[in-house]
Amino acid sequence: AAYSNYPEHKSLTAVRTDELVLNDLNDEINIYKDVYFWKDSNPDKFTQSFQYQELYNVIFYANVIINEASAKLGASDETNQLVGEAYALRALANFDLVNLFGKPYNPATAASDKGVPLALEIDLENVYKPETVEVVYNQIISDTQKAENLINVDAQIAGKNYRFSKIALYTFESRLYLYQQKWQKSLDAANKALAINSNLIDLKATAVLATKYNSKESILALEDGLINGLKGATYASPDLLSAYNRTTDLRFPLYFIANGSRFRIQKGGNDDQKSTFRTSELYLTKAETSLKLNNIGEAKTTVLNFIKNRYSAAGYTELETSINAMNEADLNTFILAERQREFAVEGQRWFDLRRTTQKQIVHTFDGDNYTLLQNDPRYTIIYPANARLNNPNL
Repeated sequence: AAYSNYPEHKSLTAVRTDELVLNDLNDEINIYKDVYFWKDSNPDKFTQSFQYQELYNVIFYANVIINEASAKLGASDETNQLVGEAYALRALANFDLVNLFGKPYNPATAASDKGVPLALEIDLENVYKPETVEVVYNQIISDTQKAENLINVDAQIAGKNYRFSKIALYTFESRLYLYQQKWQKSLDAANKALAINSNLIDLKATAVLATKYNSKESILALEDGLINGLKGATYASPDLLSAYNRTTDLRFPLYFIANGSRFRIQKGGNDDQKSTFRTSELYLTKAETSLKLNNIGEAKTTVLNFIKNRYSAAGYTELETSINAMNEADLNTFILAERQREFAVEGQRWFDLRRTTQKQIVHTFDGDNYTLLQNDPRYTIIYPANARLNNPNL
């Protein structure tokens, strides 16, 4: 139940980013337009709320397993795996909650920055208070460490890979520590995951979406990056389209399809494209963390190993020369741009913007401009109105 009820909040975050523009002729735009305008405090009654309660429902199911499974099922490898998955899933839900409704992790202020409530026991009467960002991250780390001691499946087979495994846990840890700016720990976790699966799809040989659950890149196939309702209500933004070299980047014709003068997005919207973690993230995390650890040579090698699978032969040759000549700042910019290109509308962009530049974004709708300023407080989403009504502590 925890897996099957995992919500589609990553899809909704894409509406807040620089990836999409609303289709003003679509019938469903009333659901999304106040999210698109970052109008969180008093949205239209039809507006889709971010899935605060749904994430806590996942945590409730995970808590049942964590608190009761061992006593009821007895000791076995299967029980360990089950309880380990519950710890991992609880950690993932809390990670998503704190990155939606808590301030971005800042090592200097995390101990006082407001985060989210932690529900670790089954107590339906408790009125929870938000913990600090630091406390929430410490709990997430504690849960992943417990999961690491219990999970005994290296990698789930296709069809069961919506469930956590060792490689999924290591990949999650690499993302977790990346957000905390703990570069060495992030790199170590990425390397542990790559030791289990380092496969990448070479788009020169096989022009297929790497997000498919049965692709050799798939690690955890749990979430849909862009649901069908949003695919009909949006187009790819000019900002997103301009990030690609349409001649040499082999992802462009896979991700987008022309619709008049605009482009529809082909990723997402199908169960076979559920993708939370895949191996490409490990390469880009390894490149970013290696660079932060002043190993620019390793960062360049890792980036080149990745992009040779994403560009035409001529495009790769051109980029190889360019990357080898880059200084640290330019290489960092390129790595983040590759994350934007690779993970377009997969739910990573909003979180990446929060942890890096918190850039200014301008959305235009019906002739009016709406602006999210650089470092805008709205990079942290306020708790939904029904949650605030039910819990005055929020």
